[in-house]
Amino acid sequence: MLLQGKKLLITGVLTPQSIAYGVAEHALEQGAEIILTGFGRARSLTERSAKRLKEGTEVLELDVSNPEHFPALTEALRQRWGRVDGVLHAIAFAPENALGGNFLNTPWESVQTAFRISTFSLKELAVAVLPLMSKGGSIVALDFDNRVAWPIYDWMGVCKAGLESAVRYLARDLGPKGIRVNALAAGPLATVAAKGIPGFKSLQQGWGRQAPLGWDARNSHDAVTRTACALLSDWMPSTTGEMIHVDGGYHAIGAPPVDPHEDEKEESGQPG
Repeated sequence: MLLQGKKLLITGVLTPQSIAYGVAEHALEQGAEIILTGFGRARSLTERSAKRLKEGTEVLELDVSNPEHFPALTEALRQRWGRVDGVLHAIAFAPENALGGNFLNTPWESVQTAFRISTFSLKELAVAVLPLMSKGGSIVALDFDNRVAWPIYDWMGVCKAGLESAVRYLARDLGPKGIRVNALAAGPLATVAAKGIPGFKSLQQGWGRQAPLGWDARNSHDAVTRTACALLSDWMPSTTGEMIHVDGGYHAIGAPPVDPHEDEKEESGQPG
């Protein structure tokens, strides 16, 4: 099996609709051992999902805005496993006033919160697991390609662009230790997190028209989670610092398909 014997730390599991839940599910099917993280009131959702994944799956406390939680996480993982082979970073948050077309009016305090949780946490998590990856490993960060500006995404887009840059710098510094770091850029998926992004439905509806392979925001989770498991496995040993797209090919196409005869129809008065 692809992940036989691997010990994986998976963040970001809330409900069974979470991308991280799908990664955890496939990882278990492929022979991995997993530990999840959660915190605060949402931890009860994580624990409920953990039981659905596999009875006895442990959930460790990790609030990435609390610096004290990272050394505690390191120690807890050392006691339970002694090593970590792979990590899924599936953590992102931006206050409401940092999204939805409010880019010019977002205060620094909201930007700071978004950056710390969505971007800086990747570096903190990597440092926390580093002592437990003495034989190498893989860190995968869930992403949404932000090489261009998007409607509605605003400061979360800036944070994701920072995440992509952090992936490259972590790949630079951790590569000599045998640790690969990659971003997985998925197309829009129907998740709890997506519901908090104003205008998300409009974005996902147009995605399938431009993606050569098509895209279904409700039924494309499997493609994303399988790719994450491949990145966490030993089957991509020389891939690091990359942004791997799982978006139906949307990123490679400049615009949705057009009818080359549309102009002729308009000039002749024919219906389009």
